[in-house]
Amino acid sequence: MRPRVRPYLPFATGGLQSLLQYRSMFVISGVTAAAGAAVTVFLWRAVYAGAPAGGGPGGFTAASITTYLLVAQVLQVLHTNRVDDEVAAEVYRGDVAVMLVRPVSYPVVRFFACLPVVGANAVLVGVPVLVLFSFLVPLTVPRPADAVLFTLSTVLSVLIAFCVNLLTGMTGFLTTNTWGVRMVKQSVVAFFAGQLVPIALMPGPLAALASALPFRGMVDGPLTLLLGRYDGWPGAAGVLAQQLGWAAGLMLLCAALWRAALSRLEVLGG
Repeated sequence: MRPRVRPYLPFATGGLQSLLQYRSMFVISGVTAAAGAAVTVFLWRAVYAGAPAGGGPGGFTAASITTYLLVAQVLQVLHTNRVDDEVAAEVYRGDVAVMLVRPVSYPVVRFFACLPVVGANAVLVGVPVLVLFSFLVPLTVPRPADAVLFTLSTVLSVLIAFCVNLLTGMTGFLTTNTWGVRMVKQSVVAFFAGQLVPIALMPGPLAALASALPFRGMVDGPLTLLLGRYDGWPGAAGVLAQQLGWAAGLMLLCAALWRAALSRLEVLGG
């Protein structure tokens, strides 16, 4: 396994070096994430201000809905791995052709290159936002077992987000401008993942649709485990199994579409 991974490690370190050249980006990301979290959290706290102690709509209390929406914003930061932007740009410029002559898999290269982005966003943006809001609003403290389940689920959510972003970036093979596709993707994911409105608060048919899509595994699934909103260990295993299934399916889809996209690749140069 180690010899297979070794050729991709330079791409991870290269991604980290690239990040260090744009340190101000983390300040901007942190301010943006904190502002978005503040608007969402305080809006929903006003909705749940008169909720009974046993829980209001969807079974949420003021503290649990706050925790859900705040951590949802942090997960969104982790999922912003720039893969869709960079893949589309490399296809448009023709730089992707350089990767084709190397003895490595381009999708795997993009995965390793995005790992420093995810880690840096978690440490430099996600943690400070959580710490800041922990002093401003009451949050639900998870049980140790739920925290472990959430950690495992978050890893799978990052993998699902990578696949979704990679598929979005590969639309560059079909269109020279993927801005509109990326905007639509962001809106669809934010809604059906439960980032804007918890799936438990959606109408029945819409909630069923959102629960069946892979986007649930990006936000609502991990938060279901974090807040203990599952039916025993079988319920927790079901959430993780659904995420694992979607992650595996999307990885296979990425591999298949990448092979198909290569047949459409035309690079001009001299």
